[in-house]
Amino acid sequence: MKLYERVAQEIGQRIEQGFYAPGSRLPSIRSLSKDHGISISTAQEAYRLLEDQGLAEARPKSGYFVGQRPRPPQLPEVSRPTQRPVDVSQWHEVLQLLSSHCKHGEDRIALGRGMPDYDGPTLKPLLKNMSNMTRDATDLGMGYDQLPGLEALRYQIARLMIDSGCQLHPDDIIITSGCQEALSISIRATTKPGDVVAVDSPSFYGSMQTLRAQKIKALEIPTHPETGISIEALELALEQWPISVVQVTPSCNNPLGYTMPVERKEQLYKLAQRYDIAIIEDDIYGDLSYELPRSRTIKSFDRDGRVLLCSSFSKTIAPGFRVGWAAPGRYRDLVMHMKYVSTACTATLPQRAVAEFVADGGYERHLRKMRQQYRHSRDVMLGWIEQYFPKGIRASYPQGSFLLWVELPEEIDSVELNNRLEPKAIQIAPGVLFSATGKYRNCIRMNYSEPPSERLENAVKLIGEEIQSLLAEQNSAA
Repeated sequence: MKLYERVAQEIGQRIEQGFYAPGSRLPSIRSLSKDHGISISTAQEAYRLLEDQGLAEARPKSGYFVGQRPRPPQLPEVSRPTQRPVDVSQWHEVLQLLSSHCKHGEDRIALGRGMPDYDGPTLKPLLKNMSNMTRDATDLGMGYDQLPGLEALRYQIARLMIDSGCQLHPDDIIITSGCQEALSISIRATTKPGDVVAVDSPSFYGSMQTLRAQKIKALEIPTHPETGISIEALELALEQWPISVVQVTPSCNNPLGYTMPVERKEQLYKLAQRYDIAIIEDDIYGDLSYELPRSRTIKSFDRDGRVLLCSSFSKTIAPGFRVGWAAPGRYRDLVMHMKYVSTACTATLPQRAVAEFVADGGYERHLRKMRQQYRHSRDVMLGWIEQYFPKGIRASYPQGSFLLWVELPEEIDSVELNNRLEPKAIQIAPGVLFSATGKYRNCIRMNYSEPPSERLENAVKLIGEEIQSLLAEQNSAA
């Protein structure tokens, strides 16, 4: 841990313990420097880190103050999925969500999509790089690259993953067309039709649809909204069913937003070792963790190559670049073959642009801005939900990314709610998408990546009004 991180951690602990009250003044830069025997620049870095974590805020000409952190909501219940392997369904609903963005053009408020905000100024250097490369295209950008992907990009990814505890060589990494391909080829490399894959529940619909395509059964494991997949329930399932793979999103989970504690990540790895199964770890949101340094990956504990780490720049930069990657460990040759027979080489120009963006420091500057924005947007969105939704609503408290899981009253059908919102050009993601069997019908996932605005607040208000209307209809029918 670097010196400024240790200082920030110490102050953060004092804030969490109530030593500094919300809104109170923190020591000045000079005082912090003198008290801790550090340089002015180190003190500034410590406060910058506390700002990133939402623990401190800078006020012009006044200094630093403790951030006004909102009260966490009442969390969703621990999931209780079907306790047997099942065939994945819900493809029609997934297709409807993916295609609905065309129906209302720019006026549509797509709260159901997993889209980051890519309109900010911190992406301008990347776009400029891409434009220059396109204009000056040579064989370096127009031809095929290596099957594993651009070496310069693989080097930068290996460097980035040091923050997650991983010691990767560029040759350990395979570039893919987004994280969806990384997950898909990892699943195909570790399973065969008829196998059983254990998943957290609720779970990302994209990876589950890959199970459906491969005729693989999903076994949904109870999942806690703060600590993630139940290790205890998974162990019982491993004793009862022939599970081949565990597929999880343990950091900044989609859709619940939790980050599994590091000790539980290690427990999960050791459990996989004991039963000799693979783990496919989806880390696509890991770099958007609000807490720094970011949490370790399960891959960081991997000593025998059984963890296939999958990620991409789709959520941290923009999905249109289609630059993802996998670090498949002992399955590298199989994953490489699956990559070849699916898409072969990934587009070269986006790889080159992203590699240069990371190498120049633009990626880290962009992440810093996005973490602050998304944390603030989360707090505003939760405030709107508390104001406009019926009382007693449960909601997740994401530790990173930009996705919120909301548990509505049992009487609410989120599919019907989404249908009623469509004429108003508002879209949510019904909870049924995140279960193999269509559970979570009274839940929705909402995106808060866009900066708060009156337009967004009105959309949340309209959603709340439709929920109230559905509740009234249910009560009158009863």
